[in-house]
Amino acid sequence: MMLEILVSLIVLTIAAALSYKDYRLSFILSLAAIIPVAASGNAIYSALIFGVALLNAFSLLVIRGNHIAGVDYAMIAIMCIATLYAFIATDLAVMLTLFVVVSVPTYLLIMVSDREMKVDVGIKYVTFMVIATVLFMIGAVLLYSVGVNSMIYSIAFLMLIVGLSMEVGIAPVHEWVPDVFSSADPIPVSIVASLAKFVPFIIAYKIIVATATPAIGPLILVVGLIAAASMFVGNIGALTTNDPSRILAYSTVANMGYILATFAAITAGKEYIYFAIAGGILQLFVNSFGKIGFFTSIKNGGTSPITAYLLTFSFIGLPPLMGFWSKLFIIYSLVFSSYIWLAVILVLNSAISVPYYVRLARLLGTGWKFSLANAVVLFASLAMLITLIPPTWFVDVMSMMRGV
Repeated sequence: MMLEILVSLIVLTIAAALSYKDYRLSFILSLAAIIPVAASGNAIYSALIFGVALLNAFSLLVIRGNHIAGVDYAMIAIMCIATLYAFIATDLAVMLTLFVVVSVPTYLLIMVSDREMKVDVGIKYVTFMVIATVLFMIGAVLLYSVGVNSMIYSIAFLMLIVGLSMEVGIAPVHEWVPDVFSSADPIPVSIVASLAKFVPFIIAYKIIVATATPAIGPLILVVGLIAAASMFVGNIGALTTNDPSRILAYSTVANMGYILATFAAITAGKEYIYFAIAGGILQLFVNSFGKIGFFTSIKNGGTSPITAYLLTFSFIGLPPLMGFWSKLFIIYSLVFSSYIWLAVILVLNSAISVPYYVRLARLLGTGWKFSLANAVVLFASLAMLITLIPPTWFVDVMSMMRGV
């Protein structure tokens, strides 16, 4: 894998260097740089992550007047490579490096727009991300350094969870999400809401599985309460706004709460851990394809009602779409880990989310017209259909993740 990464980085360097001359060449080389790493990893996981990165890259083509055109494709590529490598990484230093590699490019991407760079949005976003990164890294190092029965372990565990929560937008440290999502250009926001979410959760899964024992039950309970709070805050917040960007912001807060709930199964048997992680990662794919589709629709001024409702039904959890299976796996892992109350809250919140997702489909499903943006939305919505074959195969994929 190291040789493949070296080759990819060399190609990325060339792509970034040539971006000043022709952004289209940078686009092609950046996507080509992903292929060596993707080809050497797990085929299914690599294909899905590459699909998210590909849609992100094509959506950037919708922005006109992009000040960093060419370099932004290289940033997407390096985020994709880090996300692919996170699947097999087991060394703590490498994992924390990957965490930073995925986070830092978003500092610049979030400021990209059709006209001037949105520096004010960037400052707010970067401030929260730097704090999140510091908390996450300190918590991770301490968890590997102290015994599970130590008071320092409890503090470190909570630091890791708070850092993770701030990074991905989990209540109550989600304040940046509605403001940034509604103020920044929709295309960079779709990148932050999709590709940037995987590595923080994957690294957190690996760290906690490696260090946890049944003795951390009270800490897991706290995590469950935070997850439940995030579900309610996100779904109720989305119900109380009509702005599509803010609806999607609060939707992200709720979705991140669903995924955080999977940590309740972290000290259960291996079978339940694999179902929990499979549900969490699959929900990340639901969130990614859905946010890419919806935010690109906002940028485009609307999309086909068919694609809008397909994304909506997957978010709601209608079978056999991807969103149904991700929630089913999470609920299964919670029930058999004795967190039935948290599974009930998840089902209740899924029901609460129905009105605002339907409203979102009505707002954005204004009609089809041929464009690159609508093509991105179409492929994002079609991705929700890959679970027409029941994804027990995805649980098998997650069981191959090193370090879990």
